[in-house]
Amino acid sequence: MEQNRILTILQGLVVTFLWSSSYVLIKIGLSDISPLFFATVRYSIAFLVLFLLNVVKGGVKLGLERRVLIHLIAVGITGYTFGQGLQFVGLSLLPAVSVTFLLNFTPLFVIVMEMILLRVKISKTQLLGIIIALAGAYVYFPIRFSSQEVLGIAIVLLSGMAWAAYMVLTRSFQKNGKLGSLAFTTMTMGVGCLGLVALTLLFEGFGSIGSQSWAIILWMSLVNTALAFFAWNRTLRLLRAYELSILQNTMLAQISILAYVFLGEVITGRMVVGIILVLIGASIVQVRKTENL
Repeated sequence: MEQNRILTILQGLVVTFLWSSSYVLIKIGLSDISPLFFATVRYSIAFLVLFLLNVVKGGVKLGLERRVLIHLIAVGITGYTFGQGLQFVGLSLLPAVSVTFLLNFTPLFVIVMEMILLRVKISKTQLLGIIIALAGAYVYFPIRFSSQEVLGIAIVLLSGMAWAAYMVLTRSFQKNGKLGSLAFTTMTMGVGCLGLVALTLLFEGFGSIGSQSWAIILWMSLVNTALAFFAWNRTLRLLRAYELSILQNTMLAQISILAYVFLGEVITGRMVVGIILVLIGASIVQVRKTENL
């Protein structure tokens, strides 16, 4: 059982690495694609791939209970339409490091939601890990925002809250075992895509896409989205949502390395301290204690 848990954690880390690479790819793609349109095309292609996989495996299960359908719609809207769509908008308004910093408040949103909706209690050790990880995020990004960045900050924080809701809702749904991970990911992503299409038509409209951007979109759709979200939803079956949120915080270190290698950005000593704190916090939160707050 413990070996399965370790493998699940490693799987979660692989997904966070794929998502870390997305920050670099999105920033490149945003040079000629509007954010919501970018997100819509990315997730629509990923949805089509997942849908075809479901057809090969025997089709998507229909005739679900109304309560289950409402739950699936809520997951799709929070996770994809707002959680991911607003993140694209945030990346168009703020540097990638600023977006990453703000999203590190997501574990706080997750804990509050789990305590209210799922009545989950966390141990003092896990709470310490969360505090250390958030402290590491603060040390890593000592950012002072100007008034012009307020809109971007608000949008990214809303994205973080929506993503937290997605994780909590997904965790509670997966516990019931109503759908397999593939069918669940396909149906919720399909719902989220419909929401993204609506937002794109309302605020931006559709535009043209260059060859480089198509290459980025196809890679992100197939690998960083279809494959990654399928794997992520599987990990939600075995780990708590706030534990996975802390794993996501390791993206601070991953994005720093990717930025250094591919964008030539400098990593300062203060950033290194922040990286170490986040990694320590992510490790501590994996220690399961029976002692509750």
